[in-house]
Amino acid sequence: MLTRLNHVALAVPDLAAATAAYRDTLGARVTAPQALPEHGVTVVFVDVGNTRIELLEPLGESSPIAAFLEKNPSGGMHHLCYGVDDILAARDHLIASGARVLGDGNPKTGAHGKPVLFLHPKDFFGTLVELEQA
Repeated sequence: MLTRLNHVALAVPDLAAATAAYRDTLGARVTAPQALPEHGVTVVFVDVGNTRIELLEPLGESSPIAAFLEKNPSGGMHHLCYGVDDILAARDHLIASGARVLGDGNPKTGAHGKPVLFLHPKDFFGTLVELEQA
């Protein structure tokens, strides 16, 4: 079902500082910040060749990233994102297998303009998992 690691998402308290560290200190290519109000975040993607790092900053006080940063003020790994060929078939298989899909179970449009779903971290050994249609 999984096709590849799409990205590793890091919650950061200061998106500009994190972007500068990856761009200027590590020499990585970074995208411009992109606000995603539906997800409550502003994102920057860092291209590391074989995958990407997604830097997440809260967009508004109700952002899930704001809650994450309250518990982890310096930031940290938020989720792993894997590609799937058919997100609806993947969702149906996961639900039939007992995994919990967060939200209403319907894909939302993610940062790359593709459908995404999140899976409950308790079902995947403490790691929040995002699936993105390839």
